[in-house]
Amino acid sequence: MSGKTVGIDELLERVREGLDRVGPQEAFEASSAGALLVDIRYAELRERDGLIPGALVVERNELEWRLDPQGSHRAAEAADHGLRIVVICNEGYASSLAAVSLRQLGLHRATDLDGGFQAWRAAGLPVTPPVTP
Repeated sequence: MSGKTVGIDELLERVREGLDRVGPQEAFEASSAGALLVDIRYAELRERDGLIPGALVVERNELEWRLDPQGSHRAAEAADHGLRIVVICNEGYASSLAAVSLRQLGLHRATDLDGGFQAWRAAGLPVTPPVTP
């Protein structure tokens, strides 16, 4: 393998060039219009901070298998390649890489939430309270 090594910051900048990233209010409106919000945060963060009502929770390591409309392990919500998907991580970094991965599977309307769950919550949008023991 040859060529210039790319660091994560440059890679993130490159992949975001192809995404039409959305802010919290736009993600909320897209969800109301039928877009699928997909929360890829790990369990500890979901338990600590709560959930976005109606979002599909899919661990990052299962994302492609669960959202590929042709996949044998797809979620019921993954109906077709034209589905608008907004991927949400904690702060909007991993979700950009995840959205590009979904686009590589043909989910051409996949994007991510700029600022992630933390931006959603800071915007005062609905959040199911965290689980308390």
